[in-house]
Amino acid sequence: MTNDLPEMPDFDPKATRNAVRRGVFRTAAIVLTALVLLAAALTWGSALVQTRGDREQRMAAVLGTAFKMYSPAYAVSVSACCETTPVSMSLEVQAAPLRPVGDFWPAGGAAYTISQNLFGRVGRLPLGSTANTRLSTALYDVGTTLAPKEEVRKVLDRLPGDLRALAVVEFATPLPESDMKAFLKTHGTCAERVAYERRPGALSINWGFGYWSGARTNLGEKGGDMTEEACGGGLRDFRAWVGLLREHDDANLRAFDLSLDRLREAADGGLAHAYVDQVGSIEKLREVIRDPRVRTVRLADVAFDLDKP
Repeated sequence: MTNDLPEMPDFDPKATRNAVRRGVFRTAAIVLTALVLLAAALTWGSALVQTRGDREQRMAAVLGTAFKMYSPAYAVSVSACCETTPVSMSLEVQAAPLRPVGDFWPAGGAAYTISQNLFGRVGRLPLGSTANTRLSTALYDVGTTLAPKEEVRKVLDRLPGDLRALAVVEFATPLPESDMKAFLKTHGTCAERVAYERRPGALSINWGFGYWSGARTNLGEKGGDMTEEACGGGLRDFRAWVGLLREHDDANLRAFDLSLDRLREAADGGLAHAYVDQVGSIEKLREVIRDPRVRTVRLADVAFDLDKP
């Protein structure tokens, strides 16, 4: 019986090493393929979960608009939405400091990212109310005793009248929308931002035309006057935007120094406490500050028209 057994082949070290290498390579390839497929599944699955329903549109509408309110000293536009990772979804915004209109070359801007995690909570925010611009400081000072009217009049009197200006005009008594628009028409000016809340030493609720990407559509549907809306802050669109907010948005709104209760109260009241004037001149502000409806004016910036003789 033992003579019938095949002879054992001679041990071949080279063949053995090759066989081991092939086994290692095969195992590594299988593991690598499995990891790639797992990563792809996680990425695809996470993106599917995060973008289900209208979450992308809501992120742009809620967080993109809240960021504009959080950074009132900047012109902000939502550039792209949304990019996803396995643990977050983000949108990109472009922001440039507000300057007086018409008499300067564009100052440019920068791109920033706003992100929320897998559970829908917003992360650390760029810019914001602490962006340390004169305009943000002027808005913080609304309701305080800083920049009394008589002192500001002296400052305006010593500046050239044809300087273009960026300023915050505060009302002595908050004005309803119709009265504010009548005030703007009387003085031939425009409200780039409207503060619908007086919150001394902190960021008040503000709104500007174009803050919400759905504003233009709503305006067209309701047959509104584009020029009037653009110069009046857009209270109707502010109210429409607040109307789309839900209770679960409150946690994210607080990251922008907002709250659902304050937003609803400001939208319901519709009273203008102050506005940002970006198109006026020093001469025009001298007229504005003489109006008894004005508590004071806070200058944030001035600019020469370098092309004007």
